[in-house]
Amino acid sequence: MNSVACHEEFRATEMSHKAAHKHTKAGRNHPAIDPGFAVTRNGFHIRVSPSDGPVRRNVDQLIQRMYASRGLSTSQPIAPPSPPPTLQTTLIASQGDRVFGTLTVGVDTGAGLLADTLYRPQIDVARGQGARVCEVTRLAMDPELNSQEALGAIFHLGFIIARFIHGMTDLFAEVHPRHVPYYRRMLGYRVAGPNLICPRVGAPAVLMHLPLSHAEQETLRHGGNKHSRDRSLYQRFFSPVEQGQILRQLNLEAA
Repeated sequence: MNSVACHEEFRATEMSHKAAHKHTKAGRNHPAIDPGFAVTRNGFHIRVSPSDGPVRRNVDQLIQRMYASRGLSTSQPIAPPSPPPTLQTTLIASQGDRVFGTLTVGVDTGAGLLADTLYRPQIDVARGQGARVCEVTRLAMDPELNSQEALGAIFHLGFIIARFIHGMTDLFAEVHPRHVPYYRRMLGYRVAGPNLICPRVGAPAVLMHLPLSHAEQETLRHGGNKHSRDRSLYQRFFSPVEQGQILRQLNLEAA
């Protein structure tokens, strides 16, 4: 790596740390995300979904279709209650006008997480240790256009929103038991709660937990590094330099 690249990576890393510190200190002050924000990557782009309108309907239809294809009950209210207890940001991956992926980050603003319905005792353990908790919900990827690159990009954007915009420290996710090995191997989650039936989809769920400090370290080590021997999803994340550029787009660079 040449000296210019080293300088850019150091600057991006320093800026990420400043952004995380800035928003951690902010506590419960949750800044707005630019609704026009978008990142383009190799023929697809990821952006923030509007709360209503045709694009949001496409997102809901994608979720219904993908959940039904996995045998999950679409008669259950897949969409979160309105208004949801969390501060939510829904990301979408699209190619042209076609939405093929989505993920929602929910931040606990004091009313709890959706995952508290089944796993409040487990999540309260983290809260009792001073954690600021958030969750990932409503993940769906159309297999016709899905790729590890698209999955890595949308997960990384979700991580940036949770860690650097809202200053969260701990991420939770309710996943189907058959997906537990993937979350462990590819992102470093650990099992945090027992196998229960999730009422939102009428299927078994396991609570998974990821310290965002771990995700931050793995992103800096492996993000965008195609020569890394690491085979986790972090290798498909943006590089530290690209992460710094995304933070600048979101106006998070400290003065």
